[in-house]
Order: sequence, then structure tokens, then C-alpha cells
Amino acid sequence: MTALDQLIIAPIVIPTIVAPLALLAMRRRRRVGVALSLAGCVLMLLAALALFGMAQDGTIRAYPLGDWPAPFGIVLVLDRLSAIMLVLAAALALIVMIHALVTSVDRKGWHFHPLFQFQLLGLNGAFLTGDLFNLFVFFEVLLIASYGLMLHGQGGARLKAGVAYVIVNIVGSALFLIALGLLYGLTGTLNMADLARRVATLGAADQGLARVAGLLLLTVFGLKAAVVPLHLWLPRTYAATMPVVAALFAIMTKVGVYAMIRTVPLIFGPGAGAAAWVPAPWLMPAAILTTITGFVGVLAARGMREQAAFALLGSTGTLLLAVACWTEATTAAALYYLVHATLAAAALFLVADVTMRRRGQYGDAIVAGPRFVGQQAVGLLFLATTIAAVGLPPLSGFVAKLFILQSVSTNALSWVLWATVLGTTLIGVVGFARSGSALFWKAKADGDPIACPERSRAELAAPMALVALLAMMTLFGGGATAQAQAAAAQVFAPQHYLNAVLGNAR
Repeated sequence: MTALDQLIIAPIVIPTIVAPLALLAMRRRRRVGVALSLAGCVLMLLAALALFGMAQDGTIRAYPLGDWPAPFGIVLVLDRLSAIMLVLAAALALIVMIHALVTSVDRKGWHFHPLFQFQLLGLNGAFLTGDLFNLFVFFEVLLIASYGLMLHGQGGARLKAGVAYVIVNIVGSALFLIALGLLYGLTGTLNMADLARRVATLGAADQGLARVAGLLLLTVFGLKAAVVPLHLWLPRTYAATMPVVAALFAIMTKVGVYAMIRTVPLIFGPGAGAAAWVPAPWLMPAAILTTITGFVGVLAARGMREQAAFALLGSTGTLLLAVACWTEATTAAALYYLVHATLAAAALFLVADVTMRRRGQYGDAIVAGPRFVGQQAVGLLFLATTIAAVGLPPLSGFVAKLFILQSVSTNALSWVLWATVLGTTLIGVVGFARSGSALFWKAKADGDPIACPERSRAELAAPMALVALLAMMTLFGGGATAQAQAAAAQVFAPQHYLNAVLGNAR
């Protein structure tokens, strides 16, 4: 292992150190705590970019903690897929953090910054771990942090939604542990690479239990991704929490999808016998229903945050339409769309935050109200983010959906997938057009505009940065799609992963 390989642990070490330091500093020297948190986000982005650069040579790198060899020790694994997810999480975190500081949202509670860092610790660990039990541990870290962040700013509706959110995730954690127990009992290991080797050699008598364990795992990941019918917690939770927190949470549903992409081709691929491709029978219809439910919710929503939550749900369904085909081409399209959908959903929540701050008592309700300061600029920003969210040109949503439609064209259900994507896109356009006209075009002309002298243009910086990233994904679409294709090729060549992690242990 070279000195440069030691950088693999940086995305975990940085928030682990910054979170307690920020907690200690906040009470007496708040500015120091804030500076530490912001610096941690910057360092994480730099480390993620460095790791992304390392992954460009196509080498899969394993980092054995404590120098214990796999499968006996804990191992972190860096490949193209994990590098993409690390960069996405770090970039989103920095933009959201800047928005929280500009709008002073972080001042509504003493523990915002430590919880924010622990959330990043859980996300980064989930992307890097090569062990299913540690995936469970990092899931719990990010969930515990999300409980606190979800309640940030207090409020009755937030507390009610938070209780439901906690209960749902406790059930998911219990199912996760049951699945891990079954797999460990069958194979004697939870290292992903070692599991891939051992599941493939299970006898016929154990194949049924392996299939049950795989289905339980996919149920847990589907719950995290808010797949229908396991989605009911998401609209209420994301609409009730503060928009800046919901913007960070935009990546949390993608953690569930990431876990599917990471585990299914590796552990439950073609060599897994009766457990091969365990999600195949149910994931596709669930993805179709999730897409339809999400965009119908966009049409029916009565508030901007609720609309953004349903758009996030619909984008997850669209993403899973490609994932559920389980081919290299569709996975590449899914990875490109995953990055786009995360940024677009976060932008919707931040635009909702900016709008409700300027509309006074009208908040984010989708009803016509008096004109407000900065209405034209916010309206243009809303237009850009909704264009991205529904997948219209010229932003990356159009490229992403075109990529998905092209990749599924050889699937037996291609006509169903095309109809779902195009039909829900139309529903999304109508839904966002309805809300945009009510919020920014049909504003009441009588009376003076709502005065918001404390609002500054700096509040527009974070959503504008997200729109700029979406535009860059379009301008540099060739490079972005090439990265997605290279990552998908690694996912569907599991032998390289096994060789990198197990080495001589095989």
C-alpha cells in the first residue's frame, strides 16, 4: 500500500474529527465551531476529488483497517462507483452548508454542525465499506444524525413526521440485522467479496435461505430508497423538515439505490444459483409505481416542499427503472441520472426555501400572493430547477432521461418503460407549470410588494451553484457519461473486485 492509498480513509476521518471539535467549540466560540464545520466540508470535497482522480486508472483499491487482511478484518474499497458517490456527497454538503450559513438556518439549534458532520460520516462510510455489517453500522450513523437534523428548528408537524420516520427506520434496521444473520449463518462471513465467493458455492439445501436473505436485503434498501409501497414516510418527512436539511437528505434515498447496485451484481449475480438476481421479480413494477406516484404527487402537491419531496420520489423511481434491468448499459445510464437527480432535488428544496422566506405568511403554499422582492430572479431560478427536475432540454435531466430510454430500448418491457418515463415527464411539466404560474405569474397586482429587507441575493448562491453543476453535466456530457459507463463496467466485472479485496485469501 502506497502513501497515497492512505487517503482512502480521509472521508471517514475528517468528519469523525470535525464533529466532536465543532460540538466542543459551539457553546463558547460559535464562530470557531462554524469555521471548523465549513473547513471540514471543504477538506472532504478536496479528498473526494483526489480519490476520484486516483480511481481514474481503473484500479480497485482496498484499505484494510488495522492491516488485518480480508475477509478477517474491516476493509474499505475505492473504485469508480464509490469515488463518484464521494464527490457527489461532498459537493452537495458544501453547497448546503453555505446556504445554511447564509440564511442562518444553522443558528436554530446548537447541534446542527456536529450532526451535519456525523451525517457525512455515515454517507462516506456507506460508500467506502466493503463489509455488509459495516454498511449496517454506517447506515445507523447517518440515520441517527438524520433524526436530529430532521427535528432541527423544532415544530409540531416536524416532531410528528419525525416519530414516523424513526419508527420506519427502526423496522428497516431490524430487517437488515435479520438478513445479515441469515447470510452469516449460511456463509460465515459478511465481507462483500467473500460473500460473493461463498454464496456461489452454497449447496442446493441452502439456496432457499440465501434467496430469503437477499430479498430481505433488497427490501431494506428499497425502504431506504422509498420505493413504493415502502415510500409513505418520505413525502411527509421531507416536506416537514427545514428545506436546507431536506436538500442534504436528497442523497439519502440514493444510498439505498447505491447499496442495490453495489451488492446485487457482486453477491447475487449470475453465479449465485437460486439467489441470482433476487430483486428481478418485484423491483421493476415497484419502480414503475414509484415513478408514477412521485410525479402524480408533483401535480397534486399544495406546497413547494411537498412538491420537491414528490419530485425526489419520482426521480428515484425513474432511476430504478434503469437499475432494475440489471445490465451494464442501463446501470451506466442510472449512474448518470443518479447524480443529476440528487442535484436537481436539492436545488428544488433550496429554491423553496428562498421563496418561502420572501413570501411572508404565504410561505411555500402554491397559491397566488402579493409580489415580493426578488420575484423575477427567484422565478427564473425556479424555472431552471424545474426544467432540470422533469428532464427538459437544455439541462442534464434531458440528457439523463435520453440516456435511460436509449439503454432500455432492447429490454422486453421497453415500451412500458418508455411510456412511464415520457408520461410522467408530461405530468411533471404540468405540475410544475401549475405551481410556477401561481407563485410567480399570477401574483396579485394590488398593494405593495411584500418587503423583505433582511433578504439578500447571497441566498440565491447555493441553488444557483446547483443549477450550474447541472449545466456542467450537460456541457461536459460526454465525459460524464464516459465516467458512468466506466463505473458500470467495474460493477459488472466482479472478479476484479474480488481480486482487489481478497488477493491471496482466495
